[in-house]
Amino acid sequence: MTESVKPAASVGPGAAEPTAPAKPTATYRLQLTPDFGFGEAAGLVGYLAELGVSHLYLSPILQAVPASLHGYDVTDHSKVREEFGGIAGLRELAARGLPLIADIVPNHMTVPVPESANARLWEVLKDGPESPSARWFDLDWSGGKVAMPVLGGDTDVEAEVVADGDVLRYYDHEFPVRQGSGGRLDDQFYRLVPWRESPGYRRFFDVSSLIGLRVEDPEVFDATHRVILSLVAEGVITGLRVDHPDGLADPRAYLARLRELAPVWTVAEKILIDDERLPDDWACDGTTGYDALNMVTRLFVDPAGAGPLVGTFLQHTAFPADYDIVRYEAKKQVLAQFFGGEVDRLTRDVPELREAMVELLAAMPVYRAYTVPGEEPAAETLRLIRAAAAEAARHADPDAVARAAELVLSGPAETVTRFQQTCGPVMAKGVEDTALYRWYPLACLNEVGGEPDRFGVSAAEFHAFCAGMAPYTMTTLSTHDTKRSEDVRARLAVLSELPGEWAEAVAGWSEQVSFDPKLDYLAWQNLMAAWPISVERFSDYLYKAAREAKTTISWMTPDTAYEKGVRDFAARAIDVCGPSVAAFTERLDKYARVNSLGQKLVQLMMPGIPDVYQGSETTDFSLVDPDNRRPVDFAYRRSLLTAPGGDSWDAAKLQVTTSALRLRAELDPAAPYIPLEADEAGAGREHVIAFARGDQAVAVATRFPAGLERRGGWGAETLTLPPGRWRDVLTGTRHTGRIPFAHLLARYPVALLERE
Repeated sequence: MTESVKPAASVGPGAAEPTAPAKPTATYRLQLTPDFGFGEAAGLVGYLAELGVSHLYLSPILQAVPASLHGYDVTDHSKVREEFGGIAGLRELAARGLPLIADIVPNHMTVPVPESANARLWEVLKDGPESPSARWFDLDWSGGKVAMPVLGGDTDVEAEVVADGDVLRYYDHEFPVRQGSGGRLDDQFYRLVPWRESPGYRRFFDVSSLIGLRVEDPEVFDATHRVILSLVAEGVITGLRVDHPDGLADPRAYLARLRELAPVWTVAEKILIDDERLPDDWACDGTTGYDALNMVTRLFVDPAGAGPLVGTFLQHTAFPADYDIVRYEAKKQVLAQFFGGEVDRLTRDVPELREAMVELLAAMPVYRAYTVPGEEPAAETLRLIRAAAAEAARHADPDAVARAAELVLSGPAETVTRFQQTCGPVMAKGVEDTALYRWYPLACLNEVGGEPDRFGVSAAEFHAFCAGMAPYTMTTLSTHDTKRSEDVRARLAVLSELPGEWAEAVAGWSEQVSFDPKLDYLAWQNLMAAWPISVERFSDYLYKAAREAKTTISWMTPDTAYEKGVRDFAARAIDVCGPSVAAFTERLDKYARVNSLGQKLVQLMMPGIPDVYQGSETTDFSLVDPDNRRPVDFAYRRSLLTAPGGDSWDAAKLQVTTSALRLRAELDPAAPYIPLEADEAGAGREHVIAFARGDQAVAVATRFPAGLERRGGWGAETLTLPPGRWRDVLTGTRHTGRIPFAHLLARYPVALLERE
């Protein structure tokens, strides 16, 4: 190791049990970059503390590709990232007084260019399966060599690979020479294959530049976690966020080992679908909050808009009316295009079951069913696999599907584990990164873990969800991976209340500017909801959306002419329709502001530990990454915090955020969640969500503001507060007993009450 870090043995078996640091009351996520490292983060500590968060939550901190803007492409687990300021800079940041949460990446490392930048991988490629580092990676040695997909086009490989001493070079790529091979390409432990082919290793989703790690091996776990565990033992790191646990061979065992060595607050980036819940035997405090995000979003979507919005979507696009068909076709497409190698490994001993296994993977409704080799499957696991098998049997031989289902439930350990590790990538690429770019009647529903055909939830459904939440799980509204920021979704949610006006607006825009019916309608939604937006940002978003949809182009099948068409469309849409889009957005924003403040208050006050993504304490109209990782104007936000007041959307959102965060700092995270309802069983009930947190706080938010305006406002409807005297921390107004909503929500569309 090149840095001074306490040895991880200090937290190992037999050591004195360290005192667990305090769990957070609220976190603030920063995306570190080479231009925004530990020093810049340290300069924000005072601002963030005043904002009201208890912990600073950092993107990955270990050494990654030097230019990386996200940090998930780790190259060296033994070093804190130099571009951020190294271990010294991290310690200085921790010394500023705001406890740190670290994002860790146990599932994969990067295959950098040049490959020599990953010393462990270099050793494997040089010395083969007998290398000490071979156990690090989930490699396929079945052909005697590891396939490395780097070749471009139809090339004469021998002519383009250049021997340079102990290194073979292919353009910017570098590969080691096996001892005694004489530099002959055919005599190495690897073979170079076209970049579209599957690699000879498990990867992160379909990203061949990210190679899967085998952290189930104790030596690999120890080596990849030594620095992180040492920083935990030192007190520099006080909590952990675990990236993509579904990619691991045994997430439960991994989290148990991690909790044993790092008994700190830990959340797992587990994507839950619909009413799926986190496995209760995972040794962590909860998820990273996508489940809460989707429930909060739906809470502000009017289900009455579903029919009209689907109708408008079908009128403008070339996609089927049934989302299930789109999802199935998307999953089958990615299985065929991207995951052939994974299916080959899964069915190597049973090639006759290949089609059945593909259909079983396509039918899985969740990211993983948590079968553990040698254990009796849980009832929920049996239900999921059997339901998927019933669906798969509609597309493949039922007997073969039944055999495949039994294998993934109780077959060889290799089969059981690989099926589980393949489910997640198929869901992520087939649904998140394909189907959600094809079926989008209301794009705010098309979020990670979201279901675009589920329009809205009732207050009762939301209350039931909150009643089942773990007290220390994370909640969020925006992340570095969300498809749209929370305020973009707040605008889009209004369309569920104004479907007629929206249909008329889109029809007008489409008559003036059009390009591709598979893309245009998504473009109009995002242009409006992210307005104002530059041509560059908008065209970059559409370019990515088109490639993710995979209907005309994809990341593997680019088309220069189509891509030029995308950028021309973006420029013409803004130039020709910009004034009309701006006018529509301005009309929408009085309702979107209500949604924005309401969802923020609900997220910050519902059960769980709320996270605020960088910059989202004020309005933020960002689209999918890298757009949502742009630099944040913290000077502007500081100025609003030091000079509060004003009626702007930004000022109101910042006030809601700071007020809620400061109240959360005094609130017991385990305080009961108590639903509150309007006193009369009238139509107004659907326009409010209200709840208490124990006897300490009450949160009230307006829903469906356009509909509320159409019915003439709150009228005489009232809310009876829990016993005692209450003060609205947003306005300073005091309340007790039965309060008219028109009075309670006179200044803001939300109220946050603290017991006096």
